[in-house]
Amino acid sequence: MRMNRFYCPLPLENTSQLALPEAAARHASRVLRLREGDDLILFDGHGGEYVARIARIERAQVVVNVLEWRDAECEAPIRVSLVQGLQAGEKMDMTIQKAVELGVSRIVPVKSQRSVVRLERERSARRVEHWRAVAIAACEQCGRNRVPEVDALMDLVQWLDKPGGEEIMRLMLVPGSEHTLDSIAPVAPRGQIELLIGPEGGLAMEELKKAEQAGFLPIRLGPRILRTETAGLAALAAIQGLWGDFREGLHHV
Repeated sequence: MRMNRFYCPLPLENTSQLALPEAAARHASRVLRLREGDDLILFDGHGGEYVARIARIERAQVVVNVLEWRDAECEAPIRVSLVQGLQAGEKMDMTIQKAVELGVSRIVPVKSQRSVVRLERERSARRVEHWRAVAIAACEQCGRNRVPEVDALMDLVQWLDKPGGEEIMRLMLVPGSEHTLDSIAPVAPRGQIELLIGPEGGLAMEELKKAEQAGFLPIRLGPRILRTETAGLAALAAIQGLWGDFREGLHHV
């Protein structure tokens, strides 16, 4: 039986017993209704995981015994940063959740000219914290032990002014582009990709030009125009299929 997994940003190494963080304790006892003696998995986001067993439950506190460490990883062989134009409603939550499941290593939310949502500084900070919680929950669900970074929200043009490393492949989805993923040189093993996706209305012409000047190559995914909440996830899946760990089981087909 698959054990329940909890993110636990506490010192776990050489720890024999600890109390789960409040949110994890509440979820374990009140939502999942775990009991004393039940086993679970803890991870701190930096790699590997710990098997633990519930020692006691006291009101809102769940105390566990840490039993053993496992060198368990399911990270993708390439590092993909998703530079995502700010989306409206719950689309951003879904994009972050599914991107984590698809192995993204970093999420960079950016404001662009055609972004429907406008967030003031205080509100944007709260949203970023919420997105980080979404990423953590996705890791708990999909088995990842390393939590992807979620950057602070910033303006796309300002982000593009930051220098990118020469070893990073920069791609952006633009309908009707000449290039496709299988027509360009593959990313190097253990390589890095930055994938730029526009918001609901796409990227403005000035932003497209700025991105090209910053080294982003326009690519297309087939003949259809994809919505912003579809485009990034489809591209991530295609990248994993061509160069990532989706290929691991192909010889079994």
